[in-house]
Amino acid sequence: MSESIYIFSHGTLKRKQNTLFFETQDGTQRYLPIEGVRDLHLFGEVTLNKEVLEFLSRQSVLLYFYNHYGYYVGGFYPREHYNSGCLVLKQAEHYLKEEKRVFIARQFVRGAIQNAQKVLEYYSRRNSAVDDAIVQMESLLRNVADQKTVEELMALEGNMREVYYQSFDAILENQDFQMEKRTKRPPRNRLNALISFGNSLLYTAILSEIYQTHLDPRIGFLHATNFRRFSLNLDVAEIFKPIIVERVIFALINKHTLSAKDFSEYLGGLYLGEKGRKIFIEKFEEKMKSTVCYKKIGREVSYRRLIRLELYKLEKHLLGEEEYEPLVSEW
Repeated sequence: MSESIYIFSHGTLKRKQNTLFFETQDGTQRYLPIEGVRDLHLFGEVTLNKEVLEFLSRQSVLLYFYNHYGYYVGGFYPREHYNSGCLVLKQAEHYLKEEKRVFIARQFVRGAIQNAQKVLEYYSRRNSAVDDAIVQMESLLRNVADQKTVEELMALEGNMREVYYQSFDAILENQDFQMEKRTKRPPRNRLNALISFGNSLLYTAILSEIYQTHLDPRIGFLHATNFRRFSLNLDVAEIFKPIIVERVIFALINKHTLSAKDFSEYLGGLYLGEKGRKIFIEKFEEKMKSTVCYKKIGREVSYRRLIRLELYKLEKHLLGEEEYEPLVSEW
């Protein structure tokens, strides 16, 4: 089974004996059997050449680069793995026809709100003071159908996020991890740093899954298709943020796996240090591998598989086979 490989050390990545070989600056050597690599995430300063890129392309392995603060900055997306001119045309058609685009965008927002609601209901049952937020979520959910444009849906999704984030303090009850307000560039506090880092990991995980389908990641529906390279992964992430990223964050903080000392301040922002990133990634990968019972297909599936199934549902919708309904957590 292939896995995501994360490299934090500085060094050189080469192709050697028909597989990948990494040598750190202090001389530590490690082979990375290519058949076991789903995608590569480079956090350290890594040198590589065109031969490596060609090898990764032939093996359909995606490569992601992260900056000094641990945020995704770009990547190497090999040439399309599964080409389908028919599906690309359908995807473009659904983007260009306003009514079709709004329908899909509406479903992404509906899924995002419902999954955030599920998380809040979980913590309400554990006596967190989030009942007011749940009521507001219900109101927002009722309003989804009334939104006639993508811009209106984006605004509604923003309102949902504001309500949702404001409930985090009641869930966490931890003075070291106060929400205050959402800040991104730079994140002004530790909780914002965790949200940004987790979202960054989720965006790349979904991009890797899109690569295994016929979908084109450049054509999103809720997020505009513009000069940004990818947007479909941002759309799909809205559904999964509450049940993957935010659940990971709550677990790390409530179990005191992360603490204030795992962060450092730089140029007015707060960022996870290397040790903190490793801890977060370990928990994130653990979450992606964990399984839940998915009634739609009647068996246990991992969260990573749930993402792939969501993409297949979207493919069926674009081809006119089955109307798209977003995943809503049943657990």
